[in-house]
Amino acid sequence: MLKKSVLLAVIASLPLAFSATANDRYQSRPPVMVSPDLSAAWVLQLGGVPAQTRGYATRPVANAGRQMVPVYRQQAMQPQPARQRPLVQQQRRVLFGQQPAAQQVAMRPNKPVRTQIEPQFLPQMVEYQTKEKPGTIVIDTRQRFLYLVMADGMAKRYGVGVGKPGFEWAGTHKVTAKREWPSWNPPQEMIAREAAKGHYLPASMEGGPENPLGARAMYLGSTLYRIHGTNAPWSIGNGVSSGCIRMRNEDVTDLYERVPVGTKVIVI
Repeated sequence: MLKKSVLLAVIASLPLAFSATANDRYQSRPPVMVSPDLSAAWVLQLGGVPAQTRGYATRPVANAGRQMVPVYRQQAMQPQPARQRPLVQQQRRVLFGQQPAAQQVAMRPNKPVRTQIEPQFLPQMVEYQTKEKPGTIVIDTRQRFLYLVMADGMAKRYGVGVGKPGFEWAGTHKVTAKREWPSWNPPQEMIAREAAKGHYLPASMEGGPENPLGARAMYLGSTLYRIHGTNAPWSIGNGVSSGCIRMRNEDVTDLYERVPVGTKVIVI
């Protein structure tokens, strides 16, 4: 009975002992800190870091020894300067992306450039009634044909290029000279005329495939006019020259072999 009474007394005194010990331990209790803007670390953990919070600093808490507690700083939202992109990317955007809309320019439509000769200007035998003797050359500048008169009312017809507007002419001459792959010496009047247009001609040019006189040339009387080849065969059938009669290189070579010096040439 005595033992039982002693055990009950001990059990009854335990709460008082623990209470005293706890009061002794927390005689200087740490302060409780609550952030007024509710942005403390324990609140931020619930909803994530606010967008305006960019970093944090640490500071010691009172009576907490050297323990460092993170304290978040709230920074004002400031517009960030736009990051400049590399020059290469900016140029690429201009070149391939945001190009200004093309503006229409009023222009006179250009005539299509022909690259092939029209079939009617190719050499062919045709009927040709004339009083001129066989071997005579007759050039029809309006129709753009050169006829080499043959016997029995026939003629060999070639397509030609003739003088452009303002350079047409007509008359009767003879072939006074013949040259193979002739050199070109444009007259001073032509050089000055073309220079006024911004086209500068050489004082002289040796014969060859690039020479405007082409493969052959037949000189007419004492004039500056010639029947010659060309390095622009697509111009045959047009008024393009300064008065000379131009032919394809194949055609002028064929005619060159058929007519001698002294051949009569009629231009109409």
